[in-house]
Amino acid sequence: MTTLQAPAARRSITDTLATGQRSYSFEFFPPKTERGERTLWQALRRVEAVNPTFVSVTYGAGGSSRERTAAITERIAEETTLRPVAHLTAVGHSLAELRHIIGRYADAGIRDVLALRGDPPGNPRGPWVPHPDGLQHAIDLVQLVRRCGDFDIGVAAFPERHPRSADWESEIRHLTAKFRAGAGYAITQMFFSADHYFRLRDRLAAAGCHAPVIPEIMPAVRFEQITRFAELSDATFPDQLARSLEAARNDPQAAHRIGVDHATELAQQLLDAEAPGLHYITLNHSTAALDIHRALRLPAHPAQPLS
Repeated sequence: MTTLQAPAARRSITDTLATGQRSYSFEFFPPKTERGERTLWQALRRVEAVNPTFVSVTYGAGGSSRERTAAITERIAEETTLRPVAHLTAVGHSLAELRHIIGRYADAGIRDVLALRGDPPGNPRGPWVPHPDGLQHAIDLVQLVRRCGDFDIGVAAFPERHPRSADWESEIRHLTAKFRAGAGYAITQMFFSADHYFRLRDRLAAAGCHAPVIPEIMPAVRFEQITRFAELSDATFPDQLARSLEAARNDPQAAHRIGVDHATELAQQLLDAEAPGLHYITLNHSTAALDIHRALRLPAHPAQPLS
């Protein structure tokens, strides 16, 4: 297979957002089976055709998918024209392990990292116990990545507040601290009402922070799956959407239309209010995400300019 090298001087995601250019990106996760691997690469090739700003590859709880995440991220960088952003979590890793992973990404020419504290393995709502030789907070990971090289760093934001945050004051304080530590942008957790995003943005602005926060778009196309995800993330799931999806449990095509229509309407509201882009969750099946992207009738995304 032909190897394509991404241009080394490509403008960073942070710099691209600073120019006012919107970012459109797609999120994938590392599969566990050969069949899942084929599905992932088929979806990546379909996404490649719309020339997104970047694609990201998630990291399992407790670092459980560390090797698969690194391998897939490297392969995307080597074999496609896509720009990969590697998720990296602090949970379950020593400082030495984290430095090794960061160095591995650098050796592969990957300069984009989404730095996350991560959830405890086994039970995302369980007690947070840092590695004895590791890091306590996401800000510590941001600082580590910054010290390790010339990386463009993204972080997580929570439109309905992180489940472990005591209040909104501490939530905003922690998020702004991550930006001050070196993060250039944030990507939100899933949410289903634009008001949640707007309130987060207003709270950040009131704190004097105007860093770009990219909203995450989750197509709700399967009732059981999406309600479980919403529960794990503490996202408020609209009653009307839940009823519509439940009524369409035995009609996958109808459920797909319901989820895509709702996500498209949400995405349009966000873009109309000057959100800096969209980050689509694909669950490694790009159909719904691409249907939303096309329904928005967005102009073709230009190639990343060289600095």
